[in-house]
Amino acid sequence: MSGPGARVESCVRDGVTVIGIAGELDGRSGPEVQRRLLAMLPEDGPVLLDMAGLTYLSSGGLRVLLLLHRAAGARIALARVPPEIRALMAATGFLDFFTVTD
Repeated sequence: MSGPGARVESCVRDGVTVIGIAGELDGRSGPEVQRRLLAMLPEDGPVLLDMAGLTYLSSGGLRVLLLLHRAAGARIALARVPPEIRALMAATGFLDFFTVTD
């Protein structure tokens, strides 16, 4: 458990750091999730953020994703983004920062 409403776990599969995030990513959970995500980033190599378990994303959560993008750049891709969160990210232009895959 990484914050009041979010869980973050990571593993490495075939040289890719896979970080799973689940629960609610908002202003309350954001600072701790951000700290955990940044600590999980490898020095180099690809990163896949699995968002299948994410149930809620607020503007505070979008800020965490922006900071993650700034830290990892093009090395990060998003996977299994729930439709309602994907729509929010598209409407705000955040999908333009990431490679997104199913």
